[in-house]
Amino acid sequence: MTLPQPTRFKLVFYVPKENLEACKTAVFQAGGGTFPGGKYEQCSFESPGTGQFLPVADKGANPTIGQKKEDGSGEYRVEKVEEIRCEIMCVGRDVAQKAVDALKRAHPYEEPAYEVYKMEGF
Repeated sequence: MTLPQPTRFKLVFYVPKENLEACKTAVFQAGGGTFPGGKYEQCSFESPGTGQFLPVADKGANPTIGQKKEDGSGEYRVEKVEEIRCEIMCVGRDVAQKAVDALKRAHPYEEPAYEVYKMEGF
């Protein structure tokens, strides 16, 4: 008889390189990055890329990174930031939720970009 496998989720987030380790540590402490059975911990995959965003001042944006236009309008310029895409598996919905909460607390951005995917077991 095969026991049911716990539901796995993949947390994907984007973060400036200098903040990567703090975010990973927070997610790991919340239980992310551990494979079922516990033989492997602190597992992640990372790849570099460039993130882009435009803070909208009149909608209350308060960006951690961002420069205003020099025309005195109070509007921001489009920002491009070298970031790392980090992928971490979370076993169980409760672990995934705790990992997202920990990421939000550790991430330097006002609105961190992240995704959570439910993984299929075959």
